Amino acid sequence: MKLGPLATQFQSSMIALALMSIGSLGALAQEAHSHTMTSSQNEQTAIQKSQASALLKIVRGATDRFHNVAQAEAEGYALQFGCVSGESSGAMGLHFVNGPLVNSGVIDPTKPQIVIYEPTTNGNFRLIGADYLVLADTWNAHHSSPPELMGQLFHLFDTPNRFGLPAFYALHVWAWKDNPNGAFVNWHPNVNCQSFAGEAQ
Repeated sequence: MKLGPLATQFQSSMIALALMSIGSLGALAQEAHSHTMTSSQNEQTAIQKSQASALLKIVRGATDRFHNVAQAEAEGYALQFGCVSGESSGAMGLHFVNGPLVNSGVIDPTKPQIVIYEPTTNGNFRLIGADYLVLADTWNAHHSSPPELMGQLFHLFDTPNRFGLPAFYALHVWAWKDNPNGAFVNWHPNVNCQSFAGEAQ
């Protein structure tokens, strides 16, 4: 498998942080609410569920052609950071990153900055999801609230951090492989890097 050219040192380090950070690292823009819901909150929950379903459909439509990893590469996505695995939280898999989309600072559900694959036992890659990523400073310069995509708030990874990089927002969308922990969490418990012949992280 041919690897695309790496992005700049700063960009690579920034995205590496996004891929290796566990859900508990840094603050979350998205907060869970445990109090009793009113009828209006139940209605909002129904709306959020509808938006989540619509977002998954849009991401599938936008990435369907990337089932063929060669098509992703042809459109500027390049494998970086090997296969990202967690010690106890499953894995994120193989991240094919589009540098210009990362640097644009634009969040568009039809143009994910990253497409995510898992390695298969026959040496191929299986498309499992997408990841949206924007630097916090870039976003905050033009917005007064954290980014969200059709009701899904991005996770904020604050600074300082162990890489000494600026804060950023990220949102995983497990559009092609059902995640029992939710479609928009950072880690997938049913993904692993065991079949990847290259370097794992």
